[in-house]
Amino acid sequence: MRFSLLRHYHHLVQLPKLSFMASLTTQPPPPSTSQEENHDELLCSSGPTLSEVREDKVEEKGFSLGQPNGYLTGEARIERAWAHWKKLGRPKLIVAPMVDCSELPFRMLCRKYGAQAAYTPMLHSRIFSETEKYRASEFTTCQEDRPLFVQFCANDPDVLLEAARMVEPFCDYVDINLGCPQRIARRGNYGAFLMEKLPLVKSLVEKLAQNLEVPVSCKIRIFPDLQDTINYAKMLEEAGCSLLAVHGRTRDQKDQKKIRADWSAIREVRNAIRIPVIANGNIRHMDDVHSCLEATGAEGILSADALLENPALFAGFRTPEWVDEGEESCKDGRIDQAELLVEYLKLCEKYPVPWRIVRAHVHKMLGEWFRMQPQVREDLNAQSRLTFEFLYGLVDRLRELDVKIPLYLKDSTNT
Repeated sequence: MRFSLLRHYHHLVQLPKLSFMASLTTQPPPPSTSQEENHDELLCSSGPTLSEVREDKVEEKGFSLGQPNGYLTGEARIERAWAHWKKLGRPKLIVAPMVDCSELPFRMLCRKYGAQAAYTPMLHSRIFSETEKYRASEFTTCQEDRPLFVQFCANDPDVLLEAARMVEPFCDYVDINLGCPQRIARRGNYGAFLMEKLPLVKSLVEKLAQNLEVPVSCKIRIFPDLQDTINYAKMLEEAGCSLLAVHGRTRDQKDQKKIRADWSAIREVRNAIRIPVIANGNIRHMDDVHSCLEATGAEGILSADALLENPALFAGFRTPEWVDEGEESCKDGRIDQAELLVEYLKLCEKYPVPWRIVRAHVHKMLGEWFRMQPQVREDLNAQSRLTFEFLYGLVDRLRELDVKIPLYLKDSTNT
């Protein structure tokens, strides 16, 4: 089943408009009477779905068929974890997994502006393994979309393995989401709501580590008690996790603007385990990146919400919010979010995604612009079905209304 699903992957690198997998939302979309939602299965540009991949293409990507991680234990597995990370170039600047927001066009935009690796949105393993409609509509990738983490939520090891085998030829890690704190994760029994079900978590990791040819990574939140967090991380490492991303907030700490992530807890985890550790939390601009790496000792960092507003963050650009008044080292970067949005829309024309995702990115990137011209936002919200012509026109309209919010670039020579 694994290769029958993906036979024509070798054509993708030559035909960038093709899509071949489904990036899954956390549950099937509810019925809707709105025109846009009725048409949301229509991608923003059309393209055929790929079905199978040749084994020689998998070999070409550097995977060793027939040698899953499970054949390695102890020191050998730790050495393999680091060897794989080093082979990828030890990326430090990474796009975090974001439901409906870290899709291919956005990942490619962030990569253009300095991102060195990226996660897919969280995919629901059961629906992904059962439903071609999901696999074909929302997750796309291309040859340049590497290194790539494909993230699943799950609570059944066999189902998770079935889904993971479908994507392993196209990624560098299969990641298990153990940190989602939302109510839907509670209802679905996955994400951070598995923190009290450690035997199940261990079985999920072991199942993948013993049967996949690509490494397994995990993304977690911390426990209120530091020692519980350290024990959790050690268990994941022992089960076969090859890379651990740690969000420095607990499951109940959902307000990221009011609650700072605990970098010291991330550092303690990093010192307690031997596999690569990635830090998540409090990354709003490049000064935060440097501070976090120094404070945690992590191999890299993840950024989520700040990237949605400013996809050029990793290139050193920052929004006016993060420029101190009179700070001479920050200058107009001669680029703004409207320009970034136009680049994003062009990528959406090349790599199709559902319109609801496009709409969400428009609001994120132009949120401050809309506050200055709320009528433009109202006109956007009134559109039951979007078109590229309308969205490009929306940017032109903001320009004509003389909205100007530059991104700033810090002059490193003055720091």
